[in-house]
Amino acid sequence: MKVRLILEDGTVFHGMSFGADREVSGEIVFNTSMTGYQEILTDPSYKGEIVTMTYPLIGNYGVNQGDVESYASHVNGFIVKEFCTEPSNWRKESTIKDYLKENDIVGITGIDTRALTKLLRTEGTMKGIITSEDLPESELIQKAKDAPGLSGRDLVSEVTTKEIYTKGNGKQYKVVLIDCGAKKNIVRSLVGRDCEVTVVPATTKAQEILSYNPDGIMLSNGPGDPQDASYVVETVKELLGKKPIFGICLGHQILGLACGADTYKLKFGHRGANHPVKDLATNRVYITSQNHGFAIKEDSVEDLDIVVTHINVNDGTVEGIMHKELPAFSVQYHPEASPGPEDSHYLFDRFIDMMNN
Repeated sequence: MKVRLILEDGTVFHGMSFGADREVSGEIVFNTSMTGYQEILTDPSYKGEIVTMTYPLIGNYGVNQGDVESYASHVNGFIVKEFCTEPSNWRKESTIKDYLKENDIVGITGIDTRALTKLLRTEGTMKGIITSEDLPESELIQKAKDAPGLSGRDLVSEVTTKEIYTKGNGKQYKVVLIDCGAKKNIVRSLVGRDCEVTVVPATTKAQEILSYNPDGIMLSNGPGDPQDASYVVETVKELLGKKPIFGICLGHQILGLACGADTYKLKFGHRGANHPVKDLATNRVYITSQNHGFAIKEDSVEDLDIVVTHINVNDGTVEGIMHKELPAFSVQYHPEASPGPEDSHYLFDRFIDMMNN
């Protein structure tokens, strides 16, 4: 079926549908990963977004249940240059086309993803729609303009767990994970380091979290503008100094806000598995997996009780912070990867060391 991708600036791309047959809107973003498309589709941080894959051929190793990172798929839509109809891999259980249909994800293929990516890099991320409706372009462009953005709405509440559950029962360390849209590999990374992980909804109050008597608290990744999850920020303010805290991605931004820093929206964000980040303590550069559209303002950290520990080599943005006196630190990127390099697994070990002290 012929479909169109309409951007709010009036740009129109013509392609073919290869997923669910319905109209969808969202913020158009791009991801530079060459693999890991299934983890991207199931990462709750993409809620509200239509993801463009810059790598031209997607789906060549199929999909399988072992690579899902959440209880469901969360992207609003999926854009590829070309998808593979006959994937080949010993773990393959299905094709990317069948997966999109089964999970009600709208996909568009056959468009110039390089041109789209260059446009987003130049002009910044934009709202847009994927549609098969035979309406005048002027009406469809207005629909794109009217689509909801990422700010001004609480996306965390749409992806957080509804029930409290525990993984790794009986392990040595007890960790409470505040689920703002956590990926499964965060839990796996903790359980693999002898942690019993209790996952709680993002709305859980500090008093209830402390009632579990955890050795440490993890702030997970998640979607949207961190300033729209102010209730999590207030909870973290109460938890600071009570237990060691480790934040990832949105959790990093929330920790920054709780410490008095400010956040802002990046022009086109960082999404991919090849972003270089420098650890300022060692001057070592790590290749990292990233997925975020917001960042901590560097100048807002001045005169606070936190210091910048990591920066993005490409654009100098803040990628990590640490409290000067209290046991709390965070990084903007994904040390658990999935997808992406595993260079930064050492940060989980640092969290364990913090719980030991």
